[in-house]
Amino acid sequence: MTQATLLGQILDHANRADPYPLYTELRKTPVYREEDTNTYVVSNYWEIKGLLHDPRISSDARNLSPQAAGALPDQEEDESALPPTFLKLDPPEHDRLRRMTMRPFGPPETPRRVHNMRGELSKIVSDLIDDFGDREQIDLVDNFSYPFPVTVICRLLGIPREDEARFHTWADTIAASLDPDPSEDPTERRRIAQTARTDLGVYLAGLIDERRKAPGDDMLSALATEHGPDGQMSQMEVLSTAALLLIAGHETTVNLITNGMLTLLRNPDVLKRLRTEPQLAVPLVEELLRFEPPVQLLPQRTTLADIEVAGTTIPKGASLWLVLASGNRDPQRFLDPDRFDPDRKDNQHLGLGSGIHNCFGAPLARLEAQIALTELARRLDNPRLLEDPPPYRQNAVLRGPRHLNIAFDGCRP
Repeated sequence: MTQATLLGQILDHANRADPYPLYTELRKTPVYREEDTNTYVVSNYWEIKGLLHDPRISSDARNLSPQAAGALPDQEEDESALPPTFLKLDPPEHDRLRRMTMRPFGPPETPRRVHNMRGELSKIVSDLIDDFGDREQIDLVDNFSYPFPVTVICRLLGIPREDEARFHTWADTIAASLDPDPSEDPTERRRIAQTARTDLGVYLAGLIDERRKAPGDDMLSALATEHGPDGQMSQMEVLSTAALLLIAGHETTVNLITNGMLTLLRNPDVLKRLRTEPQLAVPLVEELLRFEPPVQLLPQRTTLADIEVAGTTIPKGASLWLVLASGNRDPQRFLDPDRFDPDRKDNQHLGLGSGIHNCFGAPLARLEAQIALTELARRLDNPRLLEDPPPYRQNAVLRGPRHLNIAFDGCRP
C-alpha cells in the first residue's frame, strides 16, 4: 500500500464508517510527504501534540505556498464575505479576537455562563425526548442531535424564540453545505448555501443593531457592546464570530452526541451502567472524545519555518495535516487504544485539539453531551440499532453518521 493511496483511502467515503485500520497503517510512517505535493501528514500522538503547541505552525491559509495550496482537497468556497474567524488566524489577531469572544462566555470574566445553562440544557433535552411521543423508532440525528445544539446556540446568542425556526433552517442549510451530497448539482448547492448565509447575515446584522441600542444578558449583546481591554469588535467581527459559534459549535456537538449514542448501543454494558450511574457521564464523554472524536483531522495548517519532526524536515510553506483521530488511537500513548473504556485513566486525548486553537466551546460541548447521553440512556426503553454501520456523512474532517436510526420500546418519564 503506497502512502499516496493510503491518504486517498482515508478521504474516500467508502472507508468513512471505519477509518481506524487505515490510521494504524498511517502511524507506521509518523510523518510523510504526499506524492508530488507539498503536503505532509502527521499521525502519531506526541508529534501531533507538539505541533499543536508550536508557534511555527500557522492556521492562516494565506501562509501556504502556491504548491501546497493547490494540493489541498476541494473545499466548498466560502462566499460569505466575512473576515476570517479567529480559528483561521495567528497571534496576535487570533489572541485578541479569542479574548474578546471569551469575555462573555467563560473564565475569568464570565466563569459561570456555561454552568448556569445546565437547567436550560436539561429542559431542551427533555422536551426533545418528549416529542418522540408514541413512536418506537426515530432518526437520532434529525430528531435529536441536530435540533439540540442549534436550540442551545439560539438561547446563548439571544435569538428570540419566535425566530428560532428561521434560524434553524439557515443553520441546517449552511451545515449541509459543509457535507455535500455528490449527487447534487454543486452550483445549485453553493447558490442555496450562499442565500442562507446572506439571509443569516442580514438577520444577525439587524439583531446586532437592536442589541447595541438595547443590550440584553445574551452573548450577542456582549459581543456587540462590550468595551474591554482589547477595545470593541467591529460589526464584521461580531458577524464573523456569531457565524463561528453557530457552525463550529453546532457541527461538532451533533457528531459528539451521535457518535456517543452509536458507541453506547454497540457497548450495551456501558449503556446499562450510564442508566444507573449518571456520574459516569463525565469520564464517558472524555473517552468518547478520544475513541470517536467529532473532528478527525486538521488539514489546513501551514509551516512558517523548516521544522524537523520525527526525523523528517517539513519545509516552510508546506501544508500540514494533523490526524487527531489517529493520535487518539496511538498505542505509544494509550493502553489498548482500540477498546472503548470509560474508566480509562490519564485520558489526555486530542479530541478537542490542544494549544492556542483548542476548542473554544469545549465546556459547553462537554456539558451538552453529558446531559444528552445520560437522558437518552435513562429514558429510552431497550434502545437498539436498526442499521450498523449507519450511513455516514461525506465530510472526512467532521466525521459522523448522517442518520442513526434506532428502535426502542417507548420512553420512560
